[in-house]
Amino acid sequence: MSAALSCKQIEVAFDGFKAVAGVDLELDRGEVHFLIGPNGAGKTTLVDAITGLAKYTGSVVKDGEELRGKKVHHIARKGIGRTFQTATVFENLTVAQNLDIAAGAGRSPWTLLRRRKHLPQHVTDTMERIGLKDKADTPAGILAHGQKQWLEIGMLLVGDADVLLLDEPIAGMGHEERETTGLLLHDIAADRAVAVVEHDMDFMRAFAHRVTVLHAGAVLAAGTVDEVSDDPRVQEVYLGTAKENADAATA
Repeated sequence: MSAALSCKQIEVAFDGFKAVAGVDLELDRGEVHFLIGPNGAGKTTLVDAITGLAKYTGSVVKDGEELRGKKVHHIARKGIGRTFQTATVFENLTVAQNLDIAAGAGRSPWTLLRRRKHLPQHVTDTMERIGLKDKADTPAGILAHGQKQWLEIGMLLVGDADVLLLDEPIAGMGHEERETTGLLLHDIAADRAVAVVEHDMDFMRAFAHRVTVLHAGAVLAAGTVDEVSDDPRVQEVYLGTAKENADAATA
């Protein structure tokens, strides 16, 4: 199976400091791929590079096209979508309007802002898929935290993104929301590539197909959940640190 997105030797430097140092990463359709590592490991910076928000050297290829140097909007139109740690939705507009706008490539600004009586079927289907069909007329600003995250994912789906890069999508969620989010990620990964930047190890173990561990801007380990969890380097650098932090919080 060919990769939906192929990154080779990605390097990002800020004033001589290498935030990302020679990272190779392939994202395949049908998989939820987790990017984990300590704070400052380069996870979000790598996503910034892929989506055109950070300059880099190396290569990012999707559908045979080299994306390095392309504008952010061109990369988005190629089907690469991302979310941020804080959901970026139109809070004064309803769930349905947010999705309709996200699906509106090629429509005029006037028609994007005008409320339509009949939504396209794929917008309605997406509302149901993300569990917000009963919230269609609810302003996005009053949604629960998890619901805003699901709406933002839905906006990527109606915009035809087939590579989704999600930055800490379960931050601030309760147990039930986390479970729902994990199941949603598996659902949308059936015909897409999904990458998740995450710190939560339990969530990773429950829902990851593959894992890449970053440390000091470089790939420390990559493989299945079991392979990564059993790697002594990962245990020392990341898993052990996470356990120590959890123990400290409990104390």
